[in-house]
Amino acid sequence: MKQLCNLIPGHMVSNLAKKHGVDIQSRTYTPWSHVVSLLYAHFAHALGLNDVCDALQMNAAALSTIRGAVPPSRNNLSHANKIRSADMAEELYWNMMKHLMDTVPGFAKGKVRRGYLRRFSKTIHVLDSTTIQLVANSMEWAKHRRRKAAAKCHLRLDLQSFLPRCAIIDTAKHHDSTMTQSLCADLKPGEIAVFDKAYNKFKHLFGLTERGVWWVGRAKDNMQYKVVRTLETTGHKRILRNEVIEMVVEASRKAYPCELRRVVALVEVNGKEVEIAFITNHLEWSAWTVAELYR
Repeated sequence: MKQLCNLIPGHMVSNLAKKHGVDIQSRTYTPWSHVVSLLYAHFAHALGLNDVCDALQMNAAALSTIRGAVPPSRNNLSHANKIRSADMAEELYWNMMKHLMDTVPGFAKGKVRRGYLRRFSKTIHVLDSTTIQLVANSMEWAKHRRRKAAAKCHLRLDLQSFLPRCAIIDTAKHHDSTMTQSLCADLKPGEIAVFDKAYNKFKHLFGLTERGVWWVGRAKDNMQYKVVRTLETTGHKRILRNEVIEMVVEASRKAYPCELRRVVALVEVNGKEVEIAFITNHLEWSAWTVAELYR
């Protein structure tokens, strides 16, 4: 824990606390102690407030060697989590990422992809979401059903560094496709986005194509299309179909007016071979490349 905290420059947390007004809200429980407590909660997989406070108080002497950090009381930690700006934590993450990329050779820059994906020089991004269960009577804004509450984290993960590039926390009632545009806002030409069928939104996918961003997704089961031409399957026994298609429904054709690629492959899921259809805007990759990218 101490080694990880020592990677954070001494001035960074105090400067961010002043910028976001967090220093004004703190008296006995400093922003630095708050950051250390939250880091401990994550690394120790703490179960709750009591778990964090009890463990840190039992190790107060060791904690004080981390630039004088002090253990919080339950009231202090709960109050700090409630009133202090989360924007400070977000900016701390991005500042630390930049700091490590500038000072540690190869951090978040190395090609950690193995096997087949080594051939891609451009960054591959994966989009997905996860639902976070919450307590309904404590989180009114997150009410999902009558007696349940949940938030949803939409994440874009960089497969080169395995670090998040974009994360959006929202209520769980909205469909994943509503966040597609925000998640992909800063993708650069030549980069690759991979996502499941929940993020299929033809208007947005056409926008990515116009920006020069390649993408691979799952085809929806009810997608209506016509085959323009059939491409070679390169003799791979797991590739069943490799087609160039166009949308036939007026709304879909208007949203995505150019050709798409549809690849159907046998993919092993839970020990069984399942037929899965993929769509992509890249017409030159081999069919197996499309399937491997999604895998």
